Amino acid sequence: MIDRQDIEQMEKKTLVSYAIKSGESAGRQHREEEHPYRTRFQRDRDRVIHSSAFRRLEYKTQVFVYHEGDYYRTRLTHSLEVAQITRSICKSMQLNEDLAEAIALSHDLGHPPFGHTGQKVLNRLMQDHDGFEHNKQSLRIVKILEKRYPEFSGLNLTWEVLEGISKHKKDAENPISQQEGFRFPSLEGQVVDFADGIAYNAHDLDDGITSSLLEIDKLREVALWRENEKKLDKMYTNLDFKLKKYQIVRRIINDLITDFREHTLQNLQKFDIKTPDDIRSAPARVAGFASEMDSKNKELKNFLFKNMYTHRRVMHMEFKAELYLTEIFKAYKKMPVLLPESSGNGNGNKENSLERKICDYVSGMTDRYAISEYKKLFTPDERD
Repeated sequence: MIDRQDIEQMEKKTLVSYAIKSGESAGRQHREEEHPYRTRFQRDRDRVIHSSAFRRLEYKTQVFVYHEGDYYRTRLTHSLEVAQITRSICKSMQLNEDLAEAIALSHDLGHPPFGHTGQKVLNRLMQDHDGFEHNKQSLRIVKILEKRYPEFSGLNLTWEVLEGISKHKKDAENPISQQEGFRFPSLEGQVVDFADGIAYNAHDLDDGITSSLLEIDKLREVALWRENEKKLDKMYTNLDFKLKKYQIVRRIINDLITDFREHTLQNLQKFDIKTPDDIRSAPARVAGFASEMDSKNKELKNFLFKNMYTHRRVMHMEFKAELYLTEIFKAYKKMPVLLPESSGNGNGNKENSLERKICDYVSGMTDRYAISEYKKLFTPDERD
């Protein structure tokens, strides 16, 4: 049997010098007794998995609304895929997998229902009240909104996980901004950021083909798809397209991860990185793709935006999503008594203004709950 101190010693021996070690964490906002056999970052990961916000990701949209089919990605499956890619990269680069996994699993906790449409709508509705941004909302959830412990609000996660969730260096609430000379998050945090993009593009590509939103002839104009399809055609004759699709998406993910690892290792040498703080104060972000792969990845991203995210079927659902969220928000604001008591309605200080409480409650809704609530509010014969 091994205990927490044994794991911490193993980290010091097996992880690279610029990896974050759990025994050297900056700690938590509220001091807690250490666990006998789990490290701080392992506890953070477990707290995220057991949180209410994490469970709700099952019915929050990636691109397709929950009732369009069981096959399509949700925020939950996306978070799991990001965690898998993150762990693969961190294992191969001798970084702290537990820290990176905790960040990966929590990175989408603040996403509202209906994907990016939900974020745009809530940001518009909150424009006179400090706006809405999903990374900041994720921080708000883990620091304030989750109620699981009698001693404090939130999940009391470590500084390093909060740093990774924040991502944006200019946010006033970002832990990085509170440290002089720090410009970027840890390398583990940067890995999660890129793993998020890799999973997002590759798996939306998969969903887009399955839903028939994407035309294969147009897709063959995209370098990452075209190059990998040619390789497969040389290896197999008359390969079933469903199998071919899986193999191409798999190869695209592998190409992106391989390039990311190689270029990031080159940057580590280029900037003479020795410690975690060297990562945070580097003259440029250490993690990233080489220029050629970066261009190919952007080409895929632009293709998806043009041919999938702005497709008529997707825009049709986005129109309805904007209607649902706008009218629900306006109804709660007009009649706050409609808000459940658990949302803490009625307190009027700036931090917990009525608008912010409405925003917290609405952003926490799943797609199906938001649709159901809209029907309850505006359909005369619908029961509560």
